[in-house]
Parts: sequence; structure tokens; C-alpha cells
Amino acid sequence: MPGWSKHAGRYHVPVSARQFRFAVLVLTLLAWVIVGWSALGSSFAGYLVSGYALAMLVNVVFPHLAATFAMRRYAPGTATAVLLNLPVTALLLQQGFAEEKLDPDTFLWAGPLVAITIAMSIPVLFAARASASGPE
Repeated sequence: MPGWSKHAGRYHVPVSARQFRFAVLVLTLLAWVIVGWSALGSSFAGYLVSGYALAMLVNVVFPHLAATFAMRRYAPGTATAVLLNLPVTALLLQQGFAEEKLDPDTFLWAGPLVAITIAMSIPVLFAARASASGPE
């Protein structure tokens, strides 16, 4: 993604390898903590997990597939997004509803709220890493 972002033009601001790794690390650790909390029986954490899953599901289309089609070249992570994120997150959400661990009315506001929060955190994480490390 760092190399791709340098040539993405209006589709993405350039991101260094450090910034990208830092953001992925923070978001991955956060996901592990939330999943662990949910496994302990917290319904609140269950909605955080479902919102995270929704964010990953939307992430398949925006930016991965959209960037691939708009730029007419492969955007890094598209294969992983389509082959892994799409089926895993769709099944996770389906199972949550099937087992009645998720209330559709609550998910309608909580899922998007978590997904939007995650999306808004990404530029913040990029900026935090950039300012913490100085020039690469």
C-alpha cells in the first residue's frame, strides 16, 4: 500500500510503510482485545465486533474494489479483501444474527457508528505515526 499510495493521485494521500504498519498494528490489536472481551460474554463488545466486521465488509468495496476499477490497476489488498474479508465478515455477521447475539435494531445504529469511527481513526493513526517518527 505505501508504494501504491505514492502513485494513487487523488485517490489516496501518500502513506509511508511505517505509518501503514502502525495503523494496521493498532487496529489489529484493538480487534483482538474486542473479540476477547466479546468472548467473555459482553454484548457491548459483540456490537463492537459486529461494527468492526461491517467496516471490513464495506472496506472490500471502498477502497479496494473501487480503487482497482477507478485506476484500472490492482489496488493492494484487493485479493485479500475479496477472498478473505468478504466471506469471513459476512459469515460473522450472519452468525451473530442467526444466534440472536445481535439485535437488528441495535446493529442498525451501532454497526455504522463503529465502522465510521474506525474509518475516521485511520488518518489519525497515519498522522500520529508520522509525527511520532519524523521523516522516514
